Amino acid sequence: MELELKLIDLDLSIAKLSESINLDELTVKAKFLSYTKTEAEISLVIDSDNLPESQFASDGWKAIKINGPLDFSLVGILGQIIRPLSEHGISIFTISTFDTDYILVRQEQTERALKVLSETFKIV
Repeated sequence: MELELKLIDLDLSIAKLSESINLDELTVKAKFLSYTKTEAEISLVIDSDNLPESQFASDGWKAIKINGPLDFSLVGILGQIIRPLSEHGISIFTISTFDTDYILVRQEQTERALKVLSETFKIV
């Protein structure tokens, strides 16, 4: 199976929230939104234009999407992508959804990440 990757043309922010927020409004406005709540924290990844006030935030991220849907029986998909990025000193933040995975890289490392990944994967 040849994986296809696609750069999502949005500036993203990763935030740690101090309390739950109203997701109804954000889901309408946001172009990209991932909300995770555990007993230890609430994390939000969102297009930077719609970032709500947060306790801690890290701006300047880009997402590379693995074109899916990916079957749950597939193994090692993220490893195939993460390994070459790691070998080139590119740090990542990952998000998994029901259909696919997203690899977030720092905006200033995006071009380099795509170059590294294009050696193995098709960039569309």
